[in-house]
Amino acid sequence: MLLIQLPATFHRSPSWKRTLRGLGMTLLAAMGTNTLAASEPTAPLPGLLPWQGASEQLIQEQGDWVTPAEATGFKTTPDYEATRAFATRLAQASGDIQVSVIGSASSGRPIQLITLSKDGSDPRSNDKPTLLAQAGIHSGEIDGKDASFMLLRDYIQGDKQLRALIDQVNLLVIPILNVDGHERAGPFTRMNQRGPDNAGWRTNGNNLNLNRDYTKLDTPELRAVVEVINDYQPALYLDIHVTDGEDYQYDITYGYNGAFASDSPAIAQWLERHFQQDVDAALSEAGHIPGPLIFGVNSSEFSDGISHWTASPRFSNGLGDLRHTPTVLVENHSLKPYRQRVLGTYVLIKAALSTLAENSAALTKAIASDQKRRPGTQVLAWRANEKPDLSVYAEQPFKGIAYEKRQNPISGNEEVVWLGTAKDYVKLPVFRDDVKAVEVKVPKAFYIPRHEVLVISRLKAHGIEVSNPVKQSSQVTQLTAETHEFASVPFEGRFRVQAEFSEKQRETGLGNYVKVSTDQPLGRLATALLDPRGPDSFFQWGFFNQMFQRTEYAEPYALVPLAEKMLAQDPKLAKEFEQKLQDKTFAENRAARLAFFYERSPYYDRNYLKYPVLLEY
Repeated sequence: MLLIQLPATFHRSPSWKRTLRGLGMTLLAAMGTNTLAASEPTAPLPGLLPWQGASEQLIQEQGDWVTPAEATGFKTTPDYEATRAFATRLAQASGDIQVSVIGSASSGRPIQLITLSKDGSDPRSNDKPTLLAQAGIHSGEIDGKDASFMLLRDYIQGDKQLRALIDQVNLLVIPILNVDGHERAGPFTRMNQRGPDNAGWRTNGNNLNLNRDYTKLDTPELRAVVEVINDYQPALYLDIHVTDGEDYQYDITYGYNGAFASDSPAIAQWLERHFQQDVDAALSEAGHIPGPLIFGVNSSEFSDGISHWTASPRFSNGLGDLRHTPTVLVENHSLKPYRQRVLGTYVLIKAALSTLAENSAALTKAIASDQKRRPGTQVLAWRANEKPDLSVYAEQPFKGIAYEKRQNPISGNEEVVWLGTAKDYVKLPVFRDDVKAVEVKVPKAFYIPRHEVLVISRLKAHGIEVSNPVKQSSQVTQLTAETHEFASVPFEGRFRVQAEFSEKQRETGLGNYVKVSTDQPLGRLATALLDPRGPDSFFQWGFFNQMFQRTEYAEPYALVPLAEKMLAQDPKLAKEFEQKLQDKTFAENRAARLAFFYERSPYYDRNYLKYPVLLEY
């Protein structure tokens, strides 16, 4: 039996559901669930509301350009090789479409990028705004791949609207990011999702969740994505997923960090005023029901409310907020049929192209404004407000699904049963992540020892400017971990660590350091990565765990006579030792008594527990 004990307040964490999902996927992976035969029983899912939409007219059922997903009635999605072959065929059919390789997974499988631009011009230099649509970061959530193939097919066939849009904007598509997880496919990979029947796996070949890697960049897949962002500078980035959890009427949901808790407030306002209005209108007109990102605060009682999540930079939309790249996290509803989800994704991508074409000047201005911001403080972590907002769904009720709770003999508890009928929730509580959990003063610069080559390389991979110090020495702040705690189990391949720090000013030479100034467009990201008090800092991801180990020690035959000399030469030290001996626990602990002198001797390691990165205010 496996017993998992969670804190009583765990459900109030904005990321509780994502953590449970990841834990569930890890357990399933360990159990080898997706190796079962196709004859094994499948999980029954809640009933469906009937759906018809104008977007169904996008489907082609015959002809040379029926996509692989359409050819199976959206029962399956093409495998890796068939996907590559279709992308190549698109490029061969139009000079406006280019296919390139942006990197490889650990297995060696190449990751493709499809580029669509007028006359095949280079999006990096044609002075047009670029939309990056990424599919399959969780490759079981592959809606974006098949939607983009349909859209590219329609462009080739002369769709006038698409042709007019590509006159004004560029489109980049990553059809499969997690190419290794994509091939770990089968009918038993995603229990709570309707199709495709051969959905891939959430994690990559190394069992790492790529959508937790946007800051640490441990995976080759994410390093490839960030390189594309740095190289092409997309004006808009869509990260396309499929969510799970509660049942509700919305089929296409999406979100971004709100202006109330954003490092890019002007971009957040553009997304709300232009992107959201235009995309919602297009989806509604096509027969879909767009909605916000939905994360229930209590899986046992949906009416308790939902969380308005503020993403940290380990996620795409959190990183985009910090680097001032307008980023939208799309979460199609897993309980809706694959066909419906793919069609909604097509409409969303096309609407995003349209709003980018029409409002690019305003977006360019918003990006420039946010890049110039230099606030003196920065919030590194947000937490949920305990007071709910009841006004969000006061006039326009939340479009939910009715449910009831039934005693279940298997779990021994009451379980939620979704009834498959529409139910509107008036004044559904919304808990916003708008409370500052960690806020720090932004330094002028960070100084990193040159031997921290991995940290420096990851900063450069992000596009953060790293330079040599101009000054030979400077007054800096040294942080020392006074208390620290390591995680009991690894998370995303790393043992995370948290600490409480003291600060001390000191003058130091800078010859062996590199400088990262915060006076640069990615200065906010640099602070999030290098201030160890942030939950997505390199420190908390375990990049500096060596600071917690000591490698030189003292033998008693040398330390005891040294301690005698120290006592004889320093009456103040002798008095301090006598006072310590009044503590019976200390007095009876030989190791503690010897450590008292070793820690005060010139032989003690002065770098122990010192955070190697220095801060200049």
